[in-house]
Amino acid sequence: MLKNPPVRCALLGVAVLALTACGGGSGGGSEKVTLTYRLWDEQQKAGYEQVMAAFEKANPGIDVRIELLPYDQYWTKLTADAVAGTAPDVFWMTPTQFPEYVTKGVLAPVQAEAAKYHQTVVGSFTYQGKLYGVPKDWGVVGLLYNKDLFKQAGVEMPDQLTWKADGTGTLLDLARKLTVDEAGKHPGESGFDPAKVKTYGFASWNHYQTQWMNWVSSNGGKLVDKPFGKYAFNDPASVQALQFGVDLVNKHHVSPPATRTNPPTGKVTDMFTAGQIAMFPANNALLPFVAPESTFEVGVAPMPQGPQGRVVNLNGLAEAVYAKSDHPEEAMKLAAYLGTEEPQKLMADGGYAFPARDGLAQGYVDYWKAKKVDVAPFVEEASGATFALPVTTGFTGFETKLNQIFNQMYLGELSPQQAADQAVAEGNATVE
Repeated sequence: MLKNPPVRCALLGVAVLALTACGGGSGGGSEKVTLTYRLWDEQQKAGYEQVMAAFEKANPGIDVRIELLPYDQYWTKLTADAVAGTAPDVFWMTPTQFPEYVTKGVLAPVQAEAAKYHQTVVGSFTYQGKLYGVPKDWGVVGLLYNKDLFKQAGVEMPDQLTWKADGTGTLLDLARKLTVDEAGKHPGESGFDPAKVKTYGFASWNHYQTQWMNWVSSNGGKLVDKPFGKYAFNDPASVQALQFGVDLVNKHHVSPPATRTNPPTGKVTDMFTAGQIAMFPANNALLPFVAPESTFEVGVAPMPQGPQGRVVNLNGLAEAVYAKSDHPEEAMKLAAYLGTEEPQKLMADGGYAFPARDGLAQGYVDYWKAKKVDVAPFVEEASGATFALPVTTGFTGFETKLNQIFNQMYLGELSPQQAADQAVAEGNATVE
């Protein structure tokens, strides 16, 4: 799944220690139990209405109330509810938020056949040898590209793009051919004006999930030294990778300047849908938002292969169960059901997400094929080397500072080494 904009959960670190024994969800009567299921994706809610109808039919003693909250409210509300002892019975959980909740006793361990799910998702929700969320789905970073711009440039997407920290490899060569200024010049040609670029070959920008964390991992660097451990991305291999990402912008001029792309106000997605960027690393979860807005045919390719191979972020969600639910047995039954083949296939066939359960991805592929988008490269990537976003305490509070530091790096105000050293120090100060 796509990692959404940051939301603070600062209250959780201390206030959850005051959890009461009050149950979550809405109180059940003697005849029928009502469970509350919370999510943040309005598009997926439609699919889950079908899923819950099937669950209720098979379990006539249980009603499920779906509660939709916008992402920017989701975590703040969940934190407050956990503090008050009134959290929903079952709810979505992400790898970066997981450590804050599991270490404070908010989540109940679940029973699931871990071998049947993508192992990166399983690992993202494992703590002290126990699984604390039924694997729900996954999203993986791939390369979206504008087929029209490729045709105009007279180039084709190769089977495999490559990159190295020194700028060699097929990615940069291709990006140069796809970058054109208002006079029709390309980077490296006499008269090329980087201040008047009409179309950029590539989008390199400060987005950790789809950008620099993939460069770091594909260059042999480490994000954290171990799960629930310390940040480590200021080592030489990581810094080399960060330099590569920045050089695409400030040295090679094949990517838009950070003044146009830095979060939280950057417009890089809009630039891609407007036909101003040829290649755009993105999580497949962005497709429902990008494909309908694009006036060109969207292609999908695997991410470029780095010196240590291709290593891409795979970000999964889990169905978490509230440890203080009034109805623990029924909540566990619902979470277990959501991890079975029937509901996960329904969500895949509806084009909502790749299911975490192995062997069901084809439905998602077929859905997007009918919309003339071949998402098979995402499946190919997911079967290779993947990594989770940092699973360690404090990330949610560190995220804003991390983006501030790396914004400066992409602007050229800090060197990659300076930015990495500062970010690692700041981040490790938040790890409990």
